[in-house]
Amino acid sequence: MTSEFDRPYRGGFVGGQHRFALTVYFEDTDTAGIVYYANYLKFMERARSDMIRACDIDLAAELRSSGRTYAVAEVAIKYRKPGYLYDDLVVVSTVEQVRAVSVTIQQTVMRKAEILADATVTAAFLTSDQRPQRQPIEWVERFRQIADMGK
Repeated sequence: MTSEFDRPYRGGFVGGQHRFALTVYFEDTDTAGIVYYANYLKFMERARSDMIRACDIDLAAELRSSGRTYAVAEVAIKYRKPGYLYDDLVVVSTVEQVRAVSVTIQQTVMRKAEILADATVTAAFLTSDQRPQRQPIEWVERFRQIADMGK
């Protein structure tokens, strides 16, 4: 017998923003109970992965069938306030720019109305031998629709 608690959490879109909620657990913190700085990147990665899935892009199937996938090409991050053990956070992701071979996403990690960290992340679409390749046109169109909703 399964229950609603057996299903993994999925974020979703509110307007042009993808929202992904999470809780800070012990593994995310240092011994003082403060979120370790690199874990903000993990939180953002989970949110971006969930956002891509919410766009009906089956990246896992693409990776299995062709070896093509996204890889982070650039990150600019600003840490503003610390997060703490058991904080409930939301990662807000907004598509900023879509190019033939990449997508740039603005991501903000928030505790209620407080901004803890924000970053601009550029992900490039790569072939199985890690060379840039044009994204499937359907994906580009989906990302552009999302970007337009956020304006």
